[in-house]
Amino acid sequence: MYSRRVLAIFFLLLCLGWTVLAQGKDLALISNKSNEVAAVTLPELVKVCKGQVGHWPDGKPVSFITRDPTVPEMKVLLEKVYGMSKDEVKAAIASANHNRASNPAIMVVDSDEAVVKKVESLPGAVGLVDVYSISGGVTVVKVGGKLPLEPGYPLHGN
Repeated sequence: MYSRRVLAIFFLLLCLGWTVLAQGKDLALISNKSNEVAAVTLPELVKVCKGQVGHWPDGKPVSFITRDPTVPEMKVLLEKVYGMSKDEVKAAIASANHNRASNPAIMVVDSDEAVVKKVESLPGAVGLVDVYSISGGVTVVKVGGKLPLEPGYPLHGN
Protein backbone atom coordinates (compact mmCIF):
# COMPACT_ATOMS: atom_id res chain seq x y z
CA MET A 1 0.00 0.00 0.00
CA TYR A 2 2.77 2.43 0.97
CA SER A 3 4.73 1.72 -2.21
CA ARG A 4 1.63 2.41 -4.34
CA ARG A 5 1.25 5.84 -2.74
CA VAL A 6 4.91 6.62 -3.28
CA LEU A 7 4.68 5.46 -6.87
CA ALA A 8 1.52 7.50 -7.47
CA ILE A 9 3.14 10.63 -6.01
CA PHE A 10 6.25 10.04 -8.11
CA PHE A 11 4.21 9.82 -11.34
CA LEU A 12 2.19 12.90 -10.40
CA LEU A 13 5.36 14.91 -9.81
CA LEU A 14 6.86 13.59 -13.03
CA CYS A 15 3.80 14.66 -15.02
CA LEU A 16 3.76 18.10 -13.38
CA GLY A 17 7.45 18.50 -14.11
CA TRP A 18 6.97 17.75 -17.80
CA THR A 19 4.11 20.26 -17.95
CA VAL A 20 6.30 22.97 -16.47
CA LEU A 21 9.12 22.12 -18.87
CA ALA A 22 6.82 22.26 -21.87
CA GLN A 23 5.55 25.70 -20.88
CA GLY A 24 8.93 27.07 -19.84
CA LYS A 25 11.12 26.35 -22.84
CA ASP A 26 13.66 28.81 -24.13
CA LEU A 27 13.23 30.06 -27.67
CA ALA A 28 16.07 30.92 -30.04
CA LEU A 29 15.86 33.37 -32.92
CA ILE A 30 17.42 31.73 -35.95
CA SER A 31 18.28 33.23 -39.31
CA ASN A 32 19.00 32.08 -42.84
CA LYS A 33 22.78 31.81 -43.25
CA SER A 34 22.75 34.41 -46.06
CA ASN A 35 21.22 37.08 -43.81
CA GLU A 36 23.54 39.72 -42.41
CA VAL A 37 21.49 40.24 -39.25
CA ALA A 38 23.48 39.11 -36.21
CA ALA A 39 21.51 40.82 -33.45
CA VAL A 40 18.15 42.50 -32.87
CA THR A 41 16.65 44.37 -29.97
CA LEU A 42 13.46 43.05 -28.40
CA PRO A 43 11.42 45.95 -29.89
CA GLU A 44 12.87 45.13 -33.35
CA LEU A 45 11.92 41.47 -32.88
CA VAL A 46 8.38 42.49 -31.95
CA LYS A 47 8.09 44.42 -35.22
CA VAL A 48 9.42 41.45 -37.22
CA CYS A 49 7.00 39.05 -35.48
CA LYS A 50 4.08 41.36 -36.23
CA GLY A 51 5.03 41.70 -39.89
CA GLN A 52 5.87 45.40 -39.54
CA VAL A 53 9.33 45.14 -41.15
CA GLY A 54 9.36 44.64 -44.91
CA HIS A 55 13.07 44.39 -45.71
CA TRP A 56 16.40 43.88 -43.97
CA PRO A 57 19.08 46.56 -44.38
CA ASP A 58 20.64 44.44 -47.17
CA GLY A 59 17.34 44.58 -49.11
CA LYS A 60 16.17 40.99 -48.57
CA PRO A 61 12.45 40.68 -47.78
CA VAL A 62 11.76 39.74 -44.16
CA SER A 63 9.82 36.54 -43.53
CA PHE A 64 9.09 35.38 -39.99
CA ILE A 65 8.62 31.62 -39.60
CA THR A 66 7.04 30.28 -36.43
CA ARG A 67 4.95 27.58 -34.91
CA ASP A 68 1.42 28.60 -33.99
CA PRO A 69 1.97 31.30 -31.33
CA THR A 70 -1.18 30.19 -29.52
CA VAL A 71 0.01 26.66 -28.63
CA PRO A 72 1.33 26.09 -25.07
CA GLU A 73 4.91 25.46 -26.27
CA MET A 74 5.03 28.99 -27.69
CA LYS A 75 3.84 30.69 -24.50
CA VAL A 76 7.06 32.76 -24.35
CA LEU A 77 6.38 34.19 -27.82
CA LEU A 78 2.78 34.99 -27.01
CA GLU A 79 3.58 36.71 -23.71
CA LYS A 80 6.99 38.33 -24.20
CA VAL A 81 6.85 39.28 -27.88
CA TYR A 82 3.26 39.64 -28.97
CA GLY A 83 1.77 40.76 -25.66
CA MET A 84 -1.72 40.11 -27.05
CA SER A 85 -4.51 37.63 -26.67
CA LYS A 86 -4.55 34.55 -28.90
CA ASP A 87 -7.31 36.00 -31.06
CA GLU A 88 -5.45 39.30 -31.47
CA VAL A 89 -2.31 37.42 -32.57
CA LYS A 90 -4.24 35.46 -35.19
CA ALA A 91 -5.74 38.73 -36.50
CA ALA A 92 -2.30 40.39 -36.55
CA ILE A 93 -0.85 37.51 -38.59
CA ALA A 94 -3.73 37.66 -41.08
CA SER A 95 -3.34 41.43 -41.37
CA ALA A 96 0.45 41.22 -41.87
CA ASN A 97 -0.02 38.72 -44.69
CA HIS A 98 -2.76 40.69 -46.46
CA ASN A 99 -1.63 41.45 -50.03
CA ARG A 100 1.58 39.41 -49.55
CA ALA A 101 0.48 36.04 -50.93
CA SER A 102 3.69 35.46 -52.91
CA ASN A 103 5.98 36.37 -49.99
CA PRO A 104 4.10 36.19 -46.65
CA ALA A 105 5.41 38.31 -43.79
CA ILE A 106 4.59 35.55 -41.29
CA MET A 107 4.47 31.82 -41.98
CA VAL A 108 3.02 29.43 -39.40
CA VAL A 109 4.28 25.84 -39.61
CA ASP A 110 3.61 22.68 -37.61
CA SER A 111 6.93 21.95 -35.87
CA ASP A 112 10.31 23.34 -34.84
CA GLU A 113 11.89 21.13 -37.49
CA ALA A 114 9.67 22.74 -40.14
CA VAL A 115 10.69 26.20 -38.90
CA VAL A 116 14.38 25.29 -39.21
CA LYS A 117 13.94 23.83 -42.73
CA LYS A 118 11.97 26.86 -43.95
CA VAL A 119 14.49 29.32 -42.49
CA GLU A 120 17.36 27.35 -44.08
CA SER A 121 15.71 27.51 -47.50
CA LEU A 122 14.43 31.10 -47.59
CA PRO A 123 16.82 34.07 -47.84
CA GLY A 124 15.66 36.85 -45.52
CA ALA A 125 13.89 34.42 -43.19
CA VAL A 126 14.12 34.31 -39.42
CA GLY A 127 12.27 32.03 -37.05
CA LEU A 128 11.78 31.12 -33.41
CA VAL A 129 12.44 27.57 -32.25
CA ASP A 130 13.16 25.66 -29.08
CA VAL A 131 16.90 26.04 -28.40
CA TYR A 132 17.34 22.28 -28.73
CA SER A 133 16.05 22.35 -32.33
CA ILE A 134 18.86 24.52 -33.69
CA SER A 135 20.87 22.98 -36.53
CA GLY A 136 24.08 23.90 -38.30
CA GLY A 137 22.09 25.11 -41.31
CA VAL A 138 20.99 28.32 -39.57
CA THR A 139 22.58 31.17 -37.63
CA VAL A 140 21.52 32.02 -34.09
CA VAL A 141 20.72 35.71 -33.69
CA LYS A 142 21.31 37.65 -30.48
CA VAL A 143 18.19 39.18 -28.95
CA GLY A 144 18.76 42.16 -26.70
CA GLY A 145 22.52 41.54 -26.89
CA LYS A 146 22.22 38.00 -25.52
CA LEU A 147 22.29 34.50 -26.92
CA PRO A 148 19.93 31.75 -25.70
CA LEU A 149 20.85 30.28 -22.32
CA GLU A 150 22.83 33.42 -21.33
CA PRO A 151 21.61 35.17 -18.17
CA GLY A 152 19.18 37.94 -19.05
CA TYR A 153 18.15 36.44 -22.40
CA PRO A 154 14.68 37.92 -23.09
CA LEU A 155 13.13 34.76 -24.60
CA HIS A 156 13.84 32.57 -21.59
CA GLY A 157 10.75 30.62 -20.58
CA ASN A 158 9.86 30.56 -16.91
